[in-house]
Amino acid sequence: MIGCFFASAVYSLPFFLMGAWPVVGFLGLDVLALYLAFKINYRAARGFEELSVTYLELLFARVSAVGLRREWRFNPTWVRLERVEDEDYGMRRLWLLSRDRRWEIGGFLGPEQRAAVANRLGSALAEARRGLRRN
Repeated sequence: MIGCFFASAVYSLPFFLMGAWPVVGFLGLDVLALYLAFKINYRAARGFEELSVTYLELLFARVSAVGLRREWRFNPTWVRLERVEDEDYGMRRLWLLSRDRRWEIGGFLGPEQRAAVANRLGSALAEARRGLRRN
């Protein structure tokens, strides 16, 4: 941001000296818009999702950017994963399905990251379905 501010100041100085002072204001608005975009993006990045799988329970929690937490608990035996994949793009969507309801997970991830989450979660659910084994 500091570099963008100084670049804007350097580019606006000749216009100011030529008497075209409104250009300075417009370049300043560009810097302000960029600052606001970064601020909004950083605030949105505070939101996250949490998945935890045990033999008895799958916990899915979604925390919003302002800190509101919603939790859903499932029996891992009855949860399915639904994937929507595209040949060119990769994994487009990933859902948890339970009792005719579905929750999208990893919507903020890229296709490769979403596929990795799907693979790990699928493995964890398969292990939970097998149950705890004693030797």
